[in-house]
Amino acid sequence: MRKFIYPILIAIVVISFLLSLTFILPQKPIIKYSDEELREVALSTNMLPIPKTYEELLKVVDNPKNPMTPEKIALGKKLFFDPLLSRNQDISCATCHKLKDGGDDNMPTAIGDDNKKNPSHLNSPTVLNAALAFRQFWDGSAKDVEEQAGGPIQAHFEMNMTPIEIEQRLKNSPDYVEKFKNVFGNISFENVKKAIGAYERTLLTYGAYDRFLEGDNSAISEKAKRGMTIFIEKGCKGCHTGMGVGGQSLQRFPLRKDASIYDMRPNIELNPELKIVDKRFPFENKGGFLGKDNNQIFKVPTLRNITKTSPYFHNGAVKEIEEAVKIMGRHQIGINFTKTQIDEIVEFLKTLEGEIVDYNLTNI
Repeated sequence: MRKFIYPILIAIVVISFLLSLTFILPQKPIIKYSDEELREVALSTNMLPIPKTYEELLKVVDNPKNPMTPEKIALGKKLFFDPLLSRNQDISCATCHKLKDGGDDNMPTAIGDDNKKNPSHLNSPTVLNAALAFRQFWDGSAKDVEEQAGGPIQAHFEMNMTPIEIEQRLKNSPDYVEKFKNVFGNISFENVKKAIGAYERTLLTYGAYDRFLEGDNSAISEKAKRGMTIFIEKGCKGCHTGMGVGGQSLQRFPLRKDASIYDMRPNIELNPELKIVDKRFPFENKGGFLGKDNNQIFKVPTLRNITKTSPYFHNGAVKEIEEAVKIMGRHQIGINFTKTQIDEIVEFLKTLEGEIVDYNLTNI
């Protein structure tokens, strides 16, 4: 019997060693860029600064099917903050998307009408810079912010209203009747979504990262520049790219388990408390959400203001940004970042914090 056991054990050790080579072999040295070179590399990969004028904003985010105007934006802003759109008139879009606190609610899962939790335990994405993304929601099921705006209003566990009920409430308000008449000609649920979408398209944030991209070498620290270099050179920018530093694609998550590709089939086992554990994720997948078509395909989130939007991932399973960076390094690009590298990447992520740009729109 031993003559069979020993070869099997040796084979297991060899296979384990080969699978983990990515983590054992020393990493290639990080390229040392000058400030000008780092900026050039970032800009050449479409990591662009946020526009600072209304005219430039329109070039980036305007929707030909829903052209932005100051009047439409003002109406959308009023609707965004109005609890009239919820069943009990006690929550608004701004309840889960706090504009002064990262654009989300900083909770693992959203709480809606009558304190209902999202049944899939989904974490509220930030509304800041959302208009820069090519799709909306964690599974990318909404094509733009206009379509997305209608989802929470109708969801029974969020604002819990119907289009007919929304229209009737607004028609009972002389103020809204006048504003909708001036902007659209009439009140309709479709126009509610268009107004909110137009307002959300103005919620872009500008900060130190943008100033660096525009030529201010002192805008970010040397530590942040090292983190930005790692972010670019190690492949993070492959998915987190564009003006939003993310939001431009749907990607499988997690991709890697150690040095091998994740088996997407659930690895189910019983833990000591006899609870079922699904090992498709590197954390507890509370809520059981599996992304687009249940294939673990998720919209890549924007990293702008990411240090203000804890907890992280689709179900808010990870509280600390350092742990999120560690997980992404290991399970998406196959790298065990050192503590120093993680700290430097986090320092770079802090530069992505920003304030909502004032586009000097009258009526807002």
